[in-house]
Amino acid sequence: MSDRRVDVSKRQKLDHSSLERGSQGLVALQTKKLSRVVAGKVLVEDVSVEVRAGEVLAVVGPSGAGKSSFLRLLNRLDEPTGGTVLVNGQDYRAIAPKALRRRVGMVMQRPYLFPGTVAANIAFGPAQRGETLSAAEVALLLEQVRLSGYQDRDVISLSGGEAQRVGLARTIANAPEAFLLDEPTSALDELAARDVEELVSDIVHERGLTCVIVTHDRSQAIRLARRTMVLESGKMVAIGPTKEVMARVSTAE
Repeated sequence: MSDRRVDVSKRQKLDHSSLERGSQGLVALQTKKLSRVVAGKVLVEDVSVEVRAGEVLAVVGPSGAGKSSFLRLLNRLDEPTGGTVLVNGQDYRAIAPKALRRRVGMVMQRPYLFPGTVAANIAFGPAQRGETLSAAEVALLLEQVRLSGYQDRDVISLSGGEAQRVGLARTIANAPEAFLLDEPTSALDELAARDVEELVSDIVHERGLTCVIVTHDRSQAIRLARRTMVLESGKMVAIGPTKEVMARVSTAE
């Protein structure tokens, strides 16, 4: 293993003015007629959407609408059967899968932590690229997710909220350009959910990350995302400013 080190302290800061520029600036993620059909069942159908640099896009819809399927297509955890995704203008089929999943990180509903210590989990991603996180850098990441002093804890001793925060720290240790969140708080109690939600908001805005979040919680979408996309039966049926979209969906129901 090489002795290259990752400086996790170097992170892009965004103020409100830069957020406005980000929302109107470069397209970080773009789907073009993105589709996935499995055994004749349409999971995602012809979804074309742009997500600007620094933007948070929420994806909502009824159960079985294709929300998680859409998210998994964005970093090729599942393969599209039609269309493609551009990452900062580059067709993601030209990016090696490991490199793509570092650049477009994902946090699942339930974090998949490896057996061992918290520190080992956080350092795993950089280690796969021959890079080393110092003890100080691991400590900084844990501080950012409000788990100071947890380096040597075994992951089996963590609560659900603590495990999710370790999952967040492990993802940001890879210095992603975009963040995919699949119902990150749905398995948590209300207090832990709001804590993780606040952390997600802080991380996304402090680092200037582009974010796509799947949520069943409309209030969460309003709190976190400026724009929201609605999926039904794998199709995009609405997209726009979150409060406006939610108002239209509520009226339709």
